[in-house]
Amino acid sequence: MLKDKIKSLAKAYKEEVIANRRHLHANPELSFEEFNTATFVETKLREMGITSIDKKANTGWSALIEGKNPTKRVVALRADMDALPIIEANDVSYKSQNPGVMHACGHDAHTASLLGTAKILNELKDQFEGTIKLIFQPGEEVAPGGASLMIADKVLENPRPNGIIGQHVMPFIEVGKVGFRPGIYMASADEIYVTVKGKGGHAAMPETLIDPVLIASHMIVALQQVVSRAASPKIPSVLSFGRVEALGATNVIPNEVKIQGTFRTLDEDWRAKAHEKMLSIAKGIVEGMGGEVDFDIRKGYPFLKNDPELTERSHQAAIAYLGEENVLDLDIWMAAEDFAFYSQEVEGCFYRLGTRNEAKGITSGVHTPTFDIDEDALEVGAGLMAFLAVSELEKA
Repeated sequence: MLKDKIKSLAKAYKEEVIANRRHLHANPELSFEEFNTATFVETKLREMGITSIDKKANTGWSALIEGKNPTKRVVALRADMDALPIIEANDVSYKSQNPGVMHACGHDAHTASLLGTAKILNELKDQFEGTIKLIFQPGEEVAPGGASLMIADKVLENPRPNGIIGQHVMPFIEVGKVGFRPGIYMASADEIYVTVKGKGGHAAMPETLIDPVLIASHMIVALQQVVSRAASPKIPSVLSFGRVEALGATNVIPNEVKIQGTFRTLDEDWRAKAHEKMLSIAKGIVEGMGGEVDFDIRKGYPFLKNDPELTERSHQAAIAYLGEENVLDLDIWMAAEDFAFYSQEVEGCFYRLGTRNEAKGITSGVHTPTFDIDEDALEVGAGLMAFLAVSELEKA
């Protein structure tokens, strides 16, 4: 059976996949600066004998593995390659060698896994019909999102995939397990940049000032009404402000306060209405207290929607590959992912790969200085994605 062959190859290539992951982890690059990473990926693909490779979005690649009857059906597989501006705290042999840059979100594992998947599928290409399109994309971590640039660079054309599958590490799921959710899964993400302007001066003479600190405080509290009172309780929404900068002193009121935050939700109509609500509330509060406000909402990734039918087929294929006890149902996740851009264009399935191992002390969340994975997950990641791909190609 093809499943058994894939499992055997995933096991055989496990150490190579681990070595690739460790190389990538030790040499992380920030979003849209993945030049050495892109070169590494291209070199590995060519070493496998994969030559149909096209550069996309400057530091991204698409590549084709053609089986028998290559036009029958096309399935795309995606990995992201960028790292984060985090100082790594792990004491491991593959610790980041680039100060202040770290693969703290597992994109090294995604890239290494997809390289492993490519090696498996390329070896078996005479045993399946259709075409596999490999997508290695830059810049998932920052707007406008590498996926949007890859799409603009026609990564979903020539040939156009019938569906696209992506995986992401999940430190809250035990290694050896995976998780799926059909329908709406992850939130949209918008960035908010606000400047509240007033009239600064000596803190002991408030009657002569227009205090932007006080105004900004009222504004932040009032904006929470957007979620608590304006949003339907049936639509998950998050409005958070993570940076408030008022460069005064104990006895100095500054002229302005700068604020940064994020808004996330799972409904596009409400998203647009919420933007209008935030602008209206901010303007009313600030101007009503004598100040001025610049309120900039930078629209980011859309919500991520998993195609129900593709996701159910992938869910069942995962059960066949890993066993029912190792395939979990996921809840809504309010983080954002630029895979959402692909899911807006073609049928998509974005699932989670368990990487947690408490016995080994591997429990840290993504985007933290101590994030790491149980590398046994890489055998699962490379093999399962290969099996999902060939299973989808077999769809009538």
